[in-house]
Amino acid sequence: MQNYHQSMKIKAHIVNGFTAGSKGGNPAGVVLNADNFDEKDMLQIAKKVGLSETAFVSKSRTEGFKLDFFTPNMRIAHCGHATIAAFSYLAQLGLVSEGETSKETIDGPRKILVKEGAAYMEQKAPRYNTSKEWELQGVKKDSVLNSLGLSKNDLDTRVDPMLVNTGNSFIVIGVKSAGILKHIQPNHDAIADISEKLDLIGFYVFTTDTSATEHDATTRMFAPRYAIQEESATGMAAGPLACLLHDHLEIKQDVIIIDQGHFMETPSPSIINVNLDKKDGKIIGLMAGGYGHSSNEVEIDLETTSV
Repeated sequence: MQNYHQSMKIKAHIVNGFTAGSKGGNPAGVVLNADNFDEKDMLQIAKKVGLSETAFVSKSRTEGFKLDFFTPNMRIAHCGHATIAAFSYLAQLGLVSEGETSKETIDGPRKILVKEGAAYMEQKAPRYNTSKEWELQGVKKDSVLNSLGLSKNDLDTRVDPMLVNTGNSFIVIGVKSAGILKHIQPNHDAIADISEKLDLIGFYVFTTDTSATEHDATTRMFAPRYAIQEESATGMAAGPLACLLHDHLEIKQDVIIIDQGHFMETPSPSIINVNLDKKDGKIIGLMAGGYGHSSNEVEIDLETTSV
């Protein structure tokens, strides 16, 4: 019996999520009508698209759409900028209307809101783990700082580095100034190793230095465990940061605005809006969102095998 290798052409739309106006943002692949792809197919396509994440959109029996997310090397439960990219693009095509819809994911359903061309995605109430809790899993705070080329003197003294989860886990680290944030020297192997031990997406480093941003914080994100050295907008990390700013830095407003991408080697400014849902002053959920802008499309050869 002989196996025959064939290929089929797949279109992937490139859409920037969390754009600042029509510029910047974080590019994601968006593949529509993905119902007949299995996990192996989606991983192959994502690898060939070559962006930090690709969203695969298919029909759902229970929600508005089913979304599967893949980096070039593995599946990921949720992806903020790819969600914003996908629903912004669906809205541009007239396939989703203004108002509330939802996405089905491998981690359960999440509410989506489309409002005036922007898309917002639901995240859960925050869960926090301190560095003392990481040590029980074999990770010391010093090793986290060393992986970024930081010292304790570089840190924002108001808040200790903390693991925060609103759907995905990130270590969120505050630094004192724009200069410190700009000159971070990430050791990607060390970050990947720590991320594996703590089951993180990656590290989200921020400053509230007013000389660095006119918004509530500006950030950098490193996720080498998922083949992402640095990306310019991370909605699933902005949610945890917004909660930390509210709960630990006393920024008690309901809407927190975060920018990202300014300090990348090739800057790509991005804006992420986080709307906090609170009850009796406690965060019970949030919606993180922004605008998407379609840039172009690529054609992928999907290799298939038949007997």
